[in-house]
Amino acid sequence: LYHTMIVPNLFMDVDSMYLGRDFEVHKSETGDYYTVFSLWDTYRAYHPLMTLIDRKRTLDFVYTFEKQYKEGGLLPVWEFASNETFCMIGYHSVPVIADAIAKGIVPDTATMEVMLEAMTYSATRPQLGLEELMKYGYIPADKESESVSKTLEYAYDDWCIAQTAALIGNEEVFKTYIERAQYYKNIYDPETGFFRPKMNGAFVKPFDPREVNFNFTEANAWQYTFYTPQDVKGYIDLLGGDAAFIDKLDTLFMGSSMTTGRDQADITGLIGQYAHGNEPSHHMAYLYSYAGQPWKTQEYCHQILNEMYRDAPDGLSGNEDCGQMSAWYVLSSMGLYPVN
Repeated sequence: LYHTMIVPNLFMDVDSMYLGRDFEVHKSETGDYYTVFSLWDTYRAYHPLMTLIDRKRTLDFVYTFEKQYKEGGLLPVWEFASNETFCMIGYHSVPVIADAIAKGIVPDTATMEVMLEAMTYSATRPQLGLEELMKYGYIPADKESESVSKTLEYAYDDWCIAQTAALIGNEEVFKTYIERAQYYKNIYDPETGFFRPKMNGAFVKPFDPREVNFNFTEANAWQYTFYTPQDVKGYIDLLGGDAAFIDKLDTLFMGSSMTTGRDQADITGLIGQYAHGNEPSHHMAYLYSYAGQPWKTQEYCHQILNEMYRDAPDGLSGNEDCGQMSAWYVLSSMGLYPVN
């Protein structure tokens, strides 16, 4: 629990003055201003934990995002000391905001409207494969690195935009982004049962789901093949039903831990191809519950809690990643996890 409280950090003085994303000095009129948003990591469990145990700070985070959008022109991706690092993928301030709005933490409609505008801007700017995504419905591997991971993670963020639009009552935005939330299907290969890189409308060959390469973010096809948190039921149907889904999960957890391709230091804490030491795997043990075998969720969560965490200097199976690794532990110890 202590580890989840180290960042984000206050980034303003006692008189509420702070350095904005425009590198001008501003005074915060709404909430405390924060920095260090490792959002690719923390949107998964850290921020949902904060919506349960620290609603005031969660609201301050949203107000910080609003200020950064107004002063810097973009919601944070991975922000540090009023600088955008772009060091990870997606626009994962979006699920943090959407969650806070859905849970009634954001009290004012004006902020919600600005946030929806900021979300849609994040999803349409012509960089990081978004132009290709809007053109083709997926990101071609020859146009952008980490194309599979980006296509999948953008689809999730877009689902969050759709839900926010629905809550605010903006039907036009809802329709656009609920459709984009289904783009994950455009890179699904029914022949192999994996999400795969595509070029010129065809899947890239040869294909090895264990191969770590630049089509994925710190992972391989196994570690991204269950990334459809916005539509687990739809993905189960895509695979052919509960039994096929369970079989694939079993193969993930019980198969060999050997990977091929380039060396990737982030792939640690392995149970089969499940990698607890890095974030893309964090929701996977919970997926058994969606397909009628919750006892396997219980079994693997119990194993991860007891084998991947120790009170020692090397007591984590991967980077703490600004509280995400420990937030998984705290939530799972309570028997909860926000898959979506």
